[in-house]
Amino acid sequence: MVRRQICREIEILRDVDNPNVVKCFDMFDHNGEIQVLLEYMDRGSLEGKHIADESYLAELSRQVLSGLVYLHRRRIVHRDIKPSNLLINTNKQVKIADFGVSRILAQTMDPCNSSVGTIAYMSPERINTDLNQGQYDGYAGDIWSFGVSILEFYLGRFPFNVGRQGDWASLMCAICMSAPPEAPASASREFRDFIRCCLQREPAKRWTAIRLLGHPFIVLNTAATQSSQIGSQNHQVHTSLRQMLPPPLPHSS
Repeated sequence: MVRRQICREIEILRDVDNPNVVKCFDMFDHNGEIQVLLEYMDRGSLEGKHIADESYLAELSRQVLSGLVYLHRRRIVHRDIKPSNLLINTNKQVKIADFGVSRILAQTMDPCNSSVGTIAYMSPERINTDLNQGQYDGYAGDIWSFGVSILEFYLGRFPFNVGRQGDWASLMCAICMSAPPEAPASASREFRDFIRCCLQREPAKRWTAIRLLGHPFIVLNTAATQSSQIGSQNHQVHTSLRQMLPPPLPHSS
C-alpha cells in the first residue's frame, strides 16, 4: 500500500512543472526500495510559523494559490494542503509538496470521497458527507484546507477551539458543527473577507483558486510589494549608473 502511494506521488510529480510546486527530478529503485530525488527547499516547511504581517502573508497566499491554479487546471486535487506541506527556500519561494494523497480526477469527475488526508484541515463535507448530499468537490476541499492554513499562520495557532491531535471526535464535531473560523477584528477588512471566501460552509460558495488570486487582499498587498521592489531596483540601477559616470570636470578659473 505504501509503495503504491509513493509510486502515485512520483507519477504525478514527474509530470508537474510549476514554480510553486516542488519538482521531482528522478527516482531510483535501490534493492526494492524506491528513492526519490526532489527539489531541495532549504528553509523547510511552514509548520508552526506565525505570520502576522499581512503583506507577507498575501505574497505567501499568492504563491500557494498559483500552485493550486496550476494543479486544478490539470485536474489534480491535492487533498492534504496544510502548513507542513508548504515548503519555503531562501529566495522566499513557497511551494506545495507531498502528493502522497493526491488524485488526478477522471473525466467523469469522480467525487473521490476517500478519507485520506489530515482531518484537522479537511472540509466539513469531506468528514460528514451528509452535509453536501454525499458529493465531494475536491477543488473546493483544497480551498478550505488552504484557508484554514492561512488563518493558522496569521493567528499563530490552529483556528478551531480544539487541538489538531488527540480527541478526534471533538475535532470533527468542531469542524462539522461549529461556524467556520474567522479572522479577528484586528485584521484588515480585506483579510477578513479573504478568509471568509475560503471558509464557506457550502462548497459551492467557496471561491476558486483563480478567483482568490484576484481578491483585494492579494491584489492590493502584492501590488504594493512589487512596487516597493521595483522602486528598490530602480534606485540600485540609478546608483550603479552614477558610479559608472566619469567624475565631473574641474571648473576652469
